Amino acid sequence: MTLQEPLPAVDPEPLPDPVPLMGCPYKADPYPLYERMREAGPVHRVLFPSGVRAWLVTGYEAAHAALNDDRLGKNHDRGNDGWRARASIMPEPQHSRLQVHLLHQDPPIHTHLRRFVTDAFTPRRIERLGPRFQELADRLVDALPECGPADLVAAFAALFPFQVLAEVIGLPGELAARFDRDWGKVVQPVGPTDPGRPLYEARLHGLESYIAEVVAHKREHGDDDLLGRLVGARDRGELAQEELDSMIFQLLVAGQEPVTNQITTALIALLRHPGRLARLRDDPGLMPRAVEELLRHDSAFELTTWRFFDRDSDLHGTEIPAGDSVIVSLCAANRDPRRFPDPDTLDLDRSPNPHLAFGHGIHFCPGAALARAELRIALGTLLARLPGLRLAIRDEDIEWIPSVLGRGTHRLPVGYDRRL
Repeated sequence: MTLQEPLPAVDPEPLPDPVPLMGCPYKADPYPLYERMREAGPVHRVLFPSGVRAWLVTGYEAAHAALNDDRLGKNHDRGNDGWRARASIMPEPQHSRLQVHLLHQDPPIHTHLRRFVTDAFTPRRIERLGPRFQELADRLVDALPECGPADLVAAFAALFPFQVLAEVIGLPGELAARFDRDWGKVVQPVGPTDPGRPLYEARLHGLESYIAEVVAHKREHGDDDLLGRLVGARDRGELAQEELDSMIFQLLVAGQEPVTNQITTALIALLRHPGRLARLRDDPGLMPRAVEELLRHDSAFELTTWRFFDRDSDLHGTEIPAGDSVIVSLCAANRDPRRFPDPDTLDLDRSPNPHLAFGHGIHFCPGAALARAELRIALGTLLARLPGLRLAIRDEDIEWIPSVLGRGTHRLPVGYDRRL
């Protein structure tokens, strides 16, 4: 037998330009594509389903730098005509009424607005409210069937974050009961010729009317809670009407749907690793560290929202035209092997764990402490009270939401032996 010369190394297939970020395989598991992108470089031109072309930052070091780069602004007014022609942004006049909140503002306006909400989400206040959050979680589990199956999105994950949010911001029970979760879909607007446009506009008007009711209720009752203080700031001239409405919009939409999605992605990760699930169930003291790893492993905030340079600028060796959108992939950064050893492994003992699931810099999520508490309580309650928790469908049948920026599922059918 003769020895053969080793086969020459085969170069990986080059990435397309732009890289399409769409389709069911990508949404089900974007991490192989992110790995290829990281290896090829920190910045890539990408294509979204709407036709928007943007620049995606993928590595941890590059992502961390971009999140702290004061040259990159978030105000939509910075976007150029090419971006605006295809960007999925809310139509006028609602865009001007509901989209001038923290997420789309730069200093000094961002600094001014953020100071109105930070006190409501401090770790100390969230810890004090913990027993009430536990009561809400237990009540939802009490309503589950005595034994499976059950859909943990419809019966728990879609309800718990909003109930907690209502407690934190002071949303009255009668108004909380009438909130339509589908109103949150207005952050993914449809085009004027889309068959779904009438339904989209109905949701948008419904949400506007709901926000007006919230404002009227708080003005009448003068409650000393976050919503009441925001209305008081408007009446004292410290907030414009559109700033008030936009901040309430952000609280109602961004304050609950991402936590719903993070509960589902965390559960899926644990259900795929029964040994780790059992260990976490048997050792509740591991939960805080486990939550950090679950946030890193599969973040509900897959990509950040738009950022823009106000002039042609260099970004890690790539020239970015003024007004083009720049987006940071938090999920790609959180699986970067240069920062996290064995990054695709769910390691409940990982420490330190400087993940970027809540962003970084001035736009770091103000509700991070609340989200962490919700995840600890939600996961702890479900694991403790539903022995034998397991998927009731095949892994490949999980339906991932087609959201551009986020990860989550519409349904999560599970089985369990009994409800304790």
